[in-house]
Amino acid sequence: MAGPAALLVSIGHQAGALRTLRAATAPHPPRSPPQPSHTQTFSAGRSGPAWHSLGEELEVSEPGGAQELEEERKAPGKSPKEGEEGGDLSPLNPSEPRPEGLARPGLARCETLRETALRSKMSRLVEATSQLVQVEQTLLLPLLQQHPLPLHPKDSIEFRNICSHMALQREGQQFERDLHEAHQCLKTIIEKLICSLAVFSSDSCIPVRSALRQILQNLLAM
Repeated sequence: MAGPAALLVSIGHQAGALRTLRAATAPHPPRSPPQPSHTQTFSAGRSGPAWHSLGEELEVSEPGGAQELEEERKAPGKSPKEGEEGGDLSPLNPSEPRPEGLARPGLARCETLRETALRSKMSRLVEATSQLVQVEQTLLLPLLQQHPLPLHPKDSIEFRNICSHMALQREGQQFERDLHEAHQCLKTIIEKLICSLAVFSSDSCIPVRSALRQILQNLLAM
């Protein structure tokens, strides 16, 4: 049999796990893809094949050919920049599809059904942990002062460790396994508390058992 001290230890580990879960579920700002600078675009335009071929033509062409090229540059409607750089710096038309590197950074991809299910499961885990800590503090702790109960602080320690490991993953198969283990561990903690309270016929245990059953039902809800 254990008294309030053992329950306080369990509550401390559960509260630590709850803080970890809340931090892991906090929204993170999306990362925007790197945008190419104006200097990089200008350098890419000058280093293209058209630039080198123009230089080669100036070296191998006859003197008359160079003069014709100069007159063509000065013709109305054309600028020297267009002839030299091939229009690489022309602005993008908003109606044209953008390259992948210039895509709008704020667009979020559609959430899959699997991701939706994991997010819902994580939300239920956070809510159930918060409710359990509250019930233990407000209902179970005063009850233990009158009726010592068999408690299992090791389960709460394991639960906190699983949540800490899960927070480092954030996605992938290992995250899913940790989330499943955290659900099972919290389920075990609640079920053991319900079983411990079942041995007492006192009416003071009824509200606690009822609250724990409701938490368990919400945790396992599909």
